[in-house]
Amino acid sequence: MGKVEVSGGAIRIDGKPVQMISGTIHYFRVHPELWRDRIERAKMMGLNAVETYLCHNLHEPHKGKFDFSGMLDLERFLDEIHRAGLYAIVRPGPYICAEWENGGLPPWLSVEPGIDFRCSNPAFLEANDRYLNKVLPMVKKHLYTAGGPVVMMQIENEYGSYGKDRNYLEHIRQVYLRNGIDVPLFTSDGPCDWMLHGGTIPECYQTLNFGSRSEEAFRKGREYRPEGPDFCMEFWNGWFDHWGEKHHTRPAKDAAKELDAMLKAGASVNFYVFHGGTNFGFMAGANGNGAEAGDYGPTVTSYDYDAPLSESGDPTPKFFAFQEVIRKYRKDAAFGTPRPGRKQSPGRVKFIESAPLFGQLDRLSARRHALKPLTMEACGQSYGFIHYRTVIDGPAEENLYFPEVRDRVSAYLDGEYLGTVYRNDANRRIPFRLKKETAVLDLLVENTGRVNYGPLVGRDLKGLPLGVCIGWQSQIEFDIWNLELDDISKVEYGEYRNAKEVPAFHRGYFEAEAGADTFVRIPGVKGVVWINGFNLGRYWNIGPCKTLYVPAPVLKEGRNQIVVLELHQLDVNSVKLTDKPKL
Repeated sequence: MGKVEVSGGAIRIDGKPVQMISGTIHYFRVHPELWRDRIERAKMMGLNAVETYLCHNLHEPHKGKFDFSGMLDLERFLDEIHRAGLYAIVRPGPYICAEWENGGLPPWLSVEPGIDFRCSNPAFLEANDRYLNKVLPMVKKHLYTAGGPVVMMQIENEYGSYGKDRNYLEHIRQVYLRNGIDVPLFTSDGPCDWMLHGGTIPECYQTLNFGSRSEEAFRKGREYRPEGPDFCMEFWNGWFDHWGEKHHTRPAKDAAKELDAMLKAGASVNFYVFHGGTNFGFMAGANGNGAEAGDYGPTVTSYDYDAPLSESGDPTPKFFAFQEVIRKYRKDAAFGTPRPGRKQSPGRVKFIESAPLFGQLDRLSARRHALKPLTMEACGQSYGFIHYRTVIDGPAEENLYFPEVRDRVSAYLDGEYLGTVYRNDANRRIPFRLKKETAVLDLLVENTGRVNYGPLVGRDLKGLPLGVCIGWQSQIEFDIWNLELDDISKVEYGEYRNAKEVPAFHRGYFEAEAGADTFVRIPGVKGVVWINGFNLGRYWNIGPCKTLYVPAPVLKEGRNQIVVLELHQLDVNSVKLTDKPKL
């Protein structure tokens, strides 16, 4: 059994000072059959540690019901790090930001009675403690002091960016201590006064998050902790993308120069990220603080991040630029040159069956009735889509008005498409004309990602929180379907039909090899793609990413199934699977 401490201006493991050179890999963004490969590649670049967040929202999808299976098998991931001979740094949250849905907080928490977030609020502390009391005993088994790889653990995450309740931070620290966590605990914050005032407590080691100007950042940190040691817990060597933006990149030479400066100064560094992976399913978060209209920015499905390892695990120019720098400081490291993973290009897959979504509502969800449109959270729904239906009176020549849209609503009158309103749209009205006495109004709303940073975390309720109006008149009596889409096996298909502005599932089959990745080119305007029942995530033709990554373990040797839910219209009657990503 070993010992880890922060003392004498250094991180000491078994009494010896260690310069940590770590890299982020989120187990929940990588297929578990690929964990070992990605960790081995971290070792090849010269890293001596792997860092990961934990994801409260997936580990406790329903209050009091936990899941640590498959992609959520935290202990298996820690075992893989240990097997590779690397240290581990664990950041349990419960808030993690990470461009992850709701910053990692479970959606059910948003409607807990009396809830307030990330402070000494009794309802939040109760949920926080239940989660930590579940995960910390699991991590404890893997602490370095117990013979495992975990040498450091974080409390909260960038708390100074959000609040300044030191009693809350101390409460979390005490939960760790009561659970027997005996490795150094740390906080991480941006290198500016207000963040460090709010985010640090004397009892925890202070680390910093930044992407450049390291000398200036560490100087600011030493104003608060003169004894050090310096540690950049998030070295932002790349960046993430929002839908509708350009793909972010950072020159490898520039990032390597900053890395060299930090290591030369004796600082420890964690690459955020070493390997980003993918926001599979509906797990991509969003940015926006509500300060002005149109500031909402949902994150794309790819979390490539322009990192040392690409989304599909291939070494990038940054891998080799960083490796060259690390060689100067870890001469005895087990460096290596990873080969790119095998790729395949199955070609075009023709859709042979279709199923209009509105005809599948009762197969996908139990219908409920409410006076006004309920939010997803009020219905106990976490992700996907929510569908509202009501009957409106005519004749009328008016506008549908949506006081608030979270996040994208498409309207249909007696099945005919009227239009779409997005959360950022300045005009939230859709004109319509009704000559009959009554008509059925269908409203399909998509949750495109809950805000993961800032004051809206936990408060970004999805659906139509303020309902829908005709003119200024609020409408009542709605049927509601909660379309989580975690199981689409009950969809019943008919012949292929690609009708304009008719949301529909489209299914096809293709032959593939085992052991090789592929990429799906986006097939239409906006939608979701599944292969063999695995939700690859959202697509949107506004870019920047034009492909969805398909990990090799998702594919089978021989016949495979692809299903696309297209909200507007497919480009053609097929979808292309290629061996090259387009980000």
